[in-house]
Amino acid sequence: MDIDLDLLRRSWRSWISSEGNPDTPRWLQWLWTLLFALVLAALFTVLGMISFSGRDGGWPSLSRWASWFGRNFVVCLTISALIHLLFDLLEPWACRRQAAWAAWQRMGYYAGIPLFGVVVGWPLGLVLAGADLQTWLGTTQGLRAALWSLVLALVVTFVLHHVFATKARQYDAERQASEARLRLLQAQIEPHFLFNTLANVAGLIDSDAARARHMLESFTEYLRASFSGLRRDRAPLADELALAQAYLKVQQARMEDRLRFSIDADEVCRRQNLPPLLLQPLVENAVLHGIEPAVDGGQVRVRALQQGAQLLIEVHDDGLGPGGSGRQGHGLALDNLRQRLESTWGRAASLELVDGRPGTLARLRIPIDPATPGLERGT
Repeated sequence: MDIDLDLLRRSWRSWISSEGNPDTPRWLQWLWTLLFALVLAALFTVLGMISFSGRDGGWPSLSRWASWFGRNFVVCLTISALIHLLFDLLEPWACRRQAAWAAWQRMGYYAGIPLFGVVVGWPLGLVLAGADLQTWLGTTQGLRAALWSLVLALVVTFVLHHVFATKARQYDAERQASEARLRLLQAQIEPHFLFNTLANVAGLIDSDAARARHMLESFTEYLRASFSGLRRDRAPLADELALAQAYLKVQQARMEDRLRFSIDADEVCRRQNLPPLLLQPLVENAVLHGIEPAVDGGQVRVRALQQGAQLLIEVHDDGLGPGGSGRQGHGLALDNLRQRLESTWGRAASLELVDGRPGTLARLRIPIDPATPGLERGT
């Protein structure tokens, strides 16, 4: 993978926030941890030399500097690696729950792990550095170094606490902004869909009144389901599927036998709660970019199933395939969807569009809501 400034910035942001980013390699995250340990070790070494220089009658020799730096580096790397490892291990668990956390819970999580890492990693690092912990702490020099270490660790933890308090507020603001953008986008029903539907209804009133009535009823059902979703922060998957079905009925009434569709999801998956309007952009994408431009039309298949600790939602069309339509216009909706996934679940959720052979397959993976009754708790 090529390393550029943008990748470094994204990796740094992911590391400093302790949130995984699937677009950045994990080894780069560990490189930041290594550099952080080097900086801390240098800081501890300078503080130690300043503290003991008066007793030694001047600055110690270069070899002693190197010895102190080596020991400090082992201790700092042990603490940093332990904190990094804890965040990595707890990330899947935290990502499934962060959306429901209060600000104090999020602050406790992000400040508590570094504090735990200092408390456990500091004595472990001393042992790994070759120090006899009991003897070392029994000397004045050892107690003074321990006091310096404890004070600095508490200062770092205090700073982290306030940094992540700010991060918690930013997290909520970004999530609310993302939801607001989607609601605005969804509220502005695509003009071509609205006008085409009404034009079709008007054109069928005289020639096929029953079909015109069916199309108008489906469109009314779509509007009702769409506006209902805009008023809620969370909704069961069943509501998302109902909205998708209403939309597909409208398009089917317009395209007749050029569009066929099926929706498959068991009752347990339908009870899964999720932010509204996650599925709709994928269904619209399948119809407008896959089926409608195809001469013979095609079929849209929507299904939802549980895979371990995740809910997998798939939208497959057997139309023209990725890039086959040459049409533009849904990139904003898909980008917005990816941003919502990241702001709600981090790297625990994902969206991918692949070649469906034939057509396009969209896979949406989200963590299972622990509060959903009847869902198995996968690992």
